[in-house]
Amino acid sequence: MGSYSVALGAAIQWRDYLGVCKLKVVALIVFTALVGMFLAVPGMVPWQPLIFGTLGIGMAAASAAAINHVVDRHVDARMSRTAARPVASGHLTGRNCLVFAIVLGALAMWVLVQFVNTLTAALTFVSLIGYAVIYTLYLKRATPQNIVIGGAAGAAPPVLGWTAVTGHVDPNALLLFLIIFVWTPPHFWALAINRRNEYAKVNIPMLPVTHGVDFTRLQVLLYTILLVVVTILPYATRMSGLVYLGGALALGAGFLYHAWALMHDVSDKQAMKTFGYSIVYLMALFAFLLVDHYLLFYPPM
Repeated sequence: MGSYSVALGAAIQWRDYLGVCKLKVVALIVFTALVGMFLAVPGMVPWQPLIFGTLGIGMAAASAAAINHVVDRHVDARMSRTAARPVASGHLTGRNCLVFAIVLGALAMWVLVQFVNTLTAALTFVSLIGYAVIYTLYLKRATPQNIVIGGAAGAAPPVLGWTAVTGHVDPNALLLFLIIFVWTPPHFWALAINRRNEYAKVNIPMLPVTHGVDFTRLQVLLYTILLVVVTILPYATRMSGLVYLGGALALGAGFLYHAWALMHDVSDKQAMKTFGYSIVYLMALFAFLLVDHYLLFYPPM
């Protein structure tokens, strides 16, 4: 019975450590990084940057997420959406979580330097610090434009994937960065509209708290319009072809529909629908980039 209890406790503890990694978010980050890798070359990505680049970028993202749990533990404990998080709930101590995050981040840097390249390691480190320290510690509590400025860290993964393969930053990689950078505000502000009362309770100046819901809805719509324009750039610069363009326009029309519906929604249901669609949108958009890329280089017979 004693050994069973120890084993159960260890399993629960590991679930807590996995929980602070925000694996769903990390999965989206890794996917966009992988697309950056595949778009960087006409054929198959070499196995070393593919495996070790993915591993290093994923571990760095998980490290940043774990630091976020430590920094926000007191705030998370007061919000219903985050109160059950491992550190906020007390299942995992802040000290243990921070040690875990530092070890994970250090391993990520070692993997990238040893098996990928120094540029990717340096850019990944800057991205980690940008999210875990600059955004979480300062920007999040300093300005309602927090997610716009801090979004640069979250937009980096395709660039990291690209540099992992090529060893340099390419203008096409910066287009992928720009897409995610512009996508981030309407994605997050839709969620913030739904959770505005919780953000107000913990004095975090999210846009719907400081400027009201109507203003935030307008910003979501305007950023979505800008996003649709930006997503045309890969086709306009001949980075991608008609398959991507068709997918981007169809997905953009769906996002515009949700943003327009949000403008006329008196409840918060549409806000969460818009938030949910934005995640599907980004995954599908990058999938179209990937499919189109290989159709360009390997057209069907």
